[in-house]
Amino acid sequence: MDTPSQVVDYESFGAKGDGKTDDLPAICRAHAHANGAGLPVRSRPDATYHLGRQALTATVATDTDWNASRFVIDDSEPVEDHRAALFEVVSLLEPPALTIDRLARDQRHLELAPQHDCMVRVEFEGRRVYIRRGLNQNAGVPQSDCFVLQRDGTIEGDIDWDYDEITGIETWPIDDETLHLRGGVFETVANREHHPDGYNYWSRNIVVKRSNTIVDGLIHYVVGETDVGCPYSGFLSARNCARITFQDCWSTPHKMYSTIGAAGKPVNMGSYDLGANNVVGFTMRRCRMNLINDRTRWGVIGSNFCKDILLEDCHLSRMDTHQGVSGSYVIRRCELGHMGLNAIGRGQLLIEDSTLYGRNLVNFRSDYGSTWEGELEIRNCRWIPAGGDAVVPYAIGVSNDGMHDFGYPCSMPRQVIVDGLYVDDSNTPEGHEGMYWFSDPDAAFGEGELPVERPYPYAACERLTVRGLETASGKDPKLSPNPALTTDVEAPTSAG
Repeated sequence: MDTPSQVVDYESFGAKGDGKTDDLPAICRAHAHANGAGLPVRSRPDATYHLGRQALTATVATDTDWNASRFVIDDSEPVEDHRAALFEVVSLLEPPALTIDRLARDQRHLELAPQHDCMVRVEFEGRRVYIRRGLNQNAGVPQSDCFVLQRDGTIEGDIDWDYDEITGIETWPIDDETLHLRGGVFETVANREHHPDGYNYWSRNIVVKRSNTIVDGLIHYVVGETDVGCPYSGFLSARNCARITFQDCWSTPHKMYSTIGAAGKPVNMGSYDLGANNVVGFTMRRCRMNLINDRTRWGVIGSNFCKDILLEDCHLSRMDTHQGVSGSYVIRRCELGHMGLNAIGRGQLLIEDSTLYGRNLVNFRSDYGSTWEGELEIRNCRWIPAGGDAVVPYAIGVSNDGMHDFGYPCSMPRQVIVDGLYVDDSNTPEGHEGMYWFSDPDAAFGEGELPVERPYPYAACERLTVRGLETASGKDPKLSPNPALTTDVEAPTSAG
């Protein structure tokens, strides 16, 4: 057990812990000392630390135990920089200098031997991908990949694209030891900024940039939301790192606000409490929140450009991979609320022993082409469409009429396997004749009659295998309202 001389506390550097004094400068000094001395940090359990409004960020590079301490973040009045993080968890190792000239899709090895395992991000500016469609339309982003390069040259994380040329490379070292961030009860008094046109994201958060980090038992509440406010990018957010675990954490869903989107029409703004961007090996265990079916609250998490995501025993309003996940995307023993499970990417998508309340059992995001290259498997799950509202159930939500260039070929999952599924379709519109496995991919955009030959054709699911389906209505499911969908179906004749 640590002795007092081996642990850094905030009070020794001037913190009051009275809930009124701005303690962030003292907290920054304490962590700076701990980082230099290689010592852990422990806050006072009965303290309430006010984190003020200054544009200061505490750099965390050693184990930190916030136990039962409370932290107040008051955004109800103007702050110096609403995009600044309050805490950044970082590595103190020097980033390796690497040169990579070419990279191939699914490549597993490079003739390089870095001193440490390292996180790598490569980019090719000559190609745009994720060219978004819809109310938040945009011109896409440069093609990129993140992966772990191990000491022996092995690549961890599926490479999604071919790179005959690499125009940018970033590297971050991976520490051998795991850093632990434990406890802490954080309360954000929400901002009241009125920003009617476009997005103006707030941070004022904890950003994990160090690989091999576990965040354990952190609690975050949001209070004081009013009729106006700007969205948050995620209070607990991981980026540009690998092997990250959030466990036993509590999150708060944010009130939903609207703005004018890129298409010049009103759109709801995403405001997140959790986030992951460019992360290889992102795990959430036993993470929970309240109000998972409250439609006035936004889905709690969003992610982009991740590899290998695992959720176990979580109770959340949504899980989402905006601009892709590859490798494995596994949802196990979870409960997902009104915004459901959303996916874009490739690899294995597995949902097992879970209950879902979304309008679709799985929604493949239409704004990025409703694409999943690989297999979808559903095992021993329960689906309550739209949380029990009277809707026609479409188990797999897809929407791509083949008229938009997303920057890549798009397809439904090549194969869908259902092995144990209960669908509660007891509350459906009059005349309901049974659920559909797939929605109509041509139906959503309503841009007139579609040509027979599409410029960017959307590949259909090749095979659907169903075992152990039960529906509350007892009615047999149908494939899709779109008669052109010719998926090979292997299924029993009765859903009872």
